[in-house]
Amino acid sequence: MSRVPRLIFRLILGLMLACVGSFAVMVSGASAAAPAGHPDFSGFWDLAMKVPRDQGMIDKLPANTVVLEDTGPVEFPIGVYGGLKVKPKSLEAAKKWNPRDDLSIANACRAPSIIYAMQGPFPIEIYQGTEFIIIKLEYFDMMRIVFMDGRPQPGSDYPHTKTGFSTGHWEGDTLVVETTHLEAATITNNGLTHSENARVIEHFKLSADGSALLSTQEFEDPEVLDNRGARFIAWKRKAGDHVYPYDCDPSYALQYQDQKPKPKSEATK
Repeated sequence: MSRVPRLIFRLILGLMLACVGSFAVMVSGASAAAPAGHPDFSGFWDLAMKVPRDQGMIDKLPANTVVLEDTGPVEFPIGVYGGLKVKPKSLEAAKKWNPRDDLSIANACRAPSIIYAMQGPFPIEIYQGTEFIIIKLEYFDMMRIVFMDGRPQPGSDYPHTKTGFSTGHWEGDTLVVETTHLEAATITNNGLTHSENARVIEHFKLSADGSALLSTQEFEDPEVLDNRGARFIAWKRKAGDHVYPYDCDPSYALQYQDQKPKPKSEATK
């Protein structure tokens, strides 16, 4: 690289690092910068299974919505989808699911989308600002950015990812987040998946004593479902803690390969 291009490269790199530094300062001071009158969700939150449902939040769910009972470590058995009305094509695909297919080098570290990831038995960490809110998941090291600046959802040519594109606004003491542009991924961990047309609406609020973060996650997918699904998710605040790297290692799947049943032709020899 010649001297002049190298100088230009260093100038560009310096600008990039300056932007990152400004971003870090903005995030670290997010709590103080939170608009007056809005609750502060900043901090570490651990999934809590014993927090009772907020019936007021449940009552606000739209009609034709079923609340799934699989939050945290709970999983539905094969063929059970929690009351979701699955369209024939998607149901047929779900019935072909083999759990051993997930225990392969190729699939062991394949992340779900936020539709499944948010209710997983892992903590989250929130950095709250005025223009955006960052939700950092320990599960698969996922990072969500919720834009709070009033921008619209992007067009159909915007890339789809496992975290999607999220915009948010306040309704009193409740944060409302809409997410689109999700990659096709897991709805329930027994073969049922959503399409790229899935849409998610989340409501977040603090419990009366401020010790718990309460949420309803609604999702719809006209390509896969004839009704809507929802989950109630709660986390307990834990001061001074942080999420840790998930660091998924696909090689752990090797231990399951020897457990696969042998073909009948081999078993009878």
